[in-house]
Amino acid sequence: MVNKLTPVLFVKEIEPVLPFWMEGLGFKKTVEVPEGNKLGFVILEKDGVEVMYQTYASVEKDLPTIAGDVRKGPTFLYVQVESLEQVKAAVGKAEVYLPERKTFYGAAEIGVKDPAGHFITFAQYAATPSH
Repeated sequence: MVNKLTPVLFVKEIEPVLPFWMEGLGFKKTVEVPEGNKLGFVILEKDGVEVMYQTYASVEKDLPTIAGDVRKGPTFLYVQVESLEQVKAAVGKAEVYLPERKTFYGAAEIGVKDPAGHFITFAQYAATPSH
């Protein structure tokens, strides 16, 4: 029934988040929509995983009835990864809101904020032993 789920994160400006995803985590822009001399919308993708960013100004033009709602949040993402060590190296100097920890449900996690203030928890699960 559901084929794909892609989060849309709303921000004042897209450009400050691009190095976090592209240089740090290896994502590529697959779609970009200009809004004047800046980006109004972008889709970033890596290995079939996508995240979208849209500016508040773009939402105000596209969907003015929800413009106030999109400014309420930050977004919280939970991202499962193969290697937490690689993620830690990739996100570099991002602000850590959740220090690295091991959970009772079998994950090693770390949480950082992207440059726009959205909360992203990265989790690596131990491999399931094969019998």
